[in-house]
Amino acid sequence: MTQSVPPQPQQPTDGNPYAQQPFAQQPGAMPPAPVAPARGGNVVLGVVTAVVVALVTAGIYGAIVGATEYEIGYAAIGVGFLVGFAAGKVGGSNPALPVISALLSLGAVYVGQLIGVGLLGADIAGISATEMFTEHFAVITEAWKESADAMTFLFFAIGAFAAFSGAKKAAA
Repeated sequence: MTQSVPPQPQQPTDGNPYAQQPFAQQPGAMPPAPVAPARGGNVVLGVVTAVVVALVTAGIYGAIVGATEYEIGYAAIGVGFLVGFAAGKVGGSNPALPVISALLSLGAVYVGQLIGVGLLGADIAGISATEMFTEHFAVITEAWKESADAMTFLFFAIGAFAAFSGAKKAAA
């Protein structure tokens, strides 16, 4: 009384009965999707990007201040957030980037306010903005000092905070 036993499939040599055949042996299989590279970022490129964005947004902020004759808090938030976001997006999650972004944002808001004061001064004096900035820069800084109040420094803080948080969010 012997019964015939069906042949057992040959198990892999590593002893795992559930292991699949290698990819090349599977009929009709698609190759696996490539793994996304780890995001380390380039800190130097992130800082350079943040500097460029700070300069551009400072000019835009200055034009807004010059056109409206008011410092606008949302514009300072925008300056800070864009500087931080650009740094975090390009530079990655390096912990120095939010701090650098906040410092660059302070500079961008300050330069933007100087541009705004300079544009207003050029309009009042009836001279070109270029002449105002090249020949009367001391007048611009003096006018900024006289017009600076608590709101001016609040805009600095808001811009720096927005840059710090923007860099953190972009790198996440």
